[in-house]
Amino acid sequence: MKSLREQFSYFLKDSVRLTINFALTDQNKGIRPPPVEKPFSADSKRIDLLPPDDFKNVTGCDLVGAIRNRKSHRQFTPKPLTIEELSFLLWATQGVREMAGEGSVYRTVPSAGCRHAIETYLCVINVEGLEEGIYRYLPVKNQLLLVSPGKNLADRITKATLNQSFIGKAPVVFIWAAIPYRMEWRYDVAAYKVIALDAGHVCQNLYLASSAIGAGTCAVAAYHQEMMDELIGVDGENEFAIYLAPVGKI
Repeated sequence: MKSLREQFSYFLKDSVRLTINFALTDQNKGIRPPPVEKPFSADSKRIDLLPPDDFKNVTGCDLVGAIRNRKSHRQFTPKPLTIEELSFLLWATQGVREMAGEGSVYRTVPSAGCRHAIETYLCVINVEGLEEGIYRYLPVKNQLLLVSPGKNLADRITKATLNQSFIGKAPVVFIWAAIPYRMEWRYDVAAYKVIALDAGHVCQNLYLASSAIGAGTCAVAAYHQEMMDELIGVDGENEFAIYLAPVGKI
């Protein structure tokens, strides 16, 4: 019988691929792919974000320097982020470059099979022009959708991250949730490893993009699952939080 370590380390291997009959995946059965963006109500409150051509105050940074100086930051200044800066960070981490047909889209980050099973939520505490609240990024329309207005969000996000107090002091917290079926549609149970890899691609782009606006971030994988899912308004089964990162000026 395999030990717990052996059972869980199996997740990191690609041995599972040899056990799957890919002819039986939903893709190969001819089932239509899930949408590239989670549907929303037409009367939902949405805020337009700036497109890349309108990034006038994002001056960029030296890539070699950004990589050399990459580090996690757990202290932030009280300065808010601007809508332009937030637009840039969202575009850098999940922005759409081109629609690639039904159920597929090319983005600023790679994804296994172009499946992009990640949804981006924001816990907005101090962003100029935005009310405090939980938002979801709509990458196809380049908009923010208000999920729920804010109330004691700094305290709630701190509790949901097991009392990591620095997180509640950031002006915005990126929270990434997975919708596994987007990846399962093509890869069946081989989906889960590559969903985790995709989340890493997204967060690394956030580190580098933060450098371009004089900000810092810190990848966080320790949190209370049920509290975090409740905070961002997902069901915890078909969609659930998998990763997060606070961002603030340094």
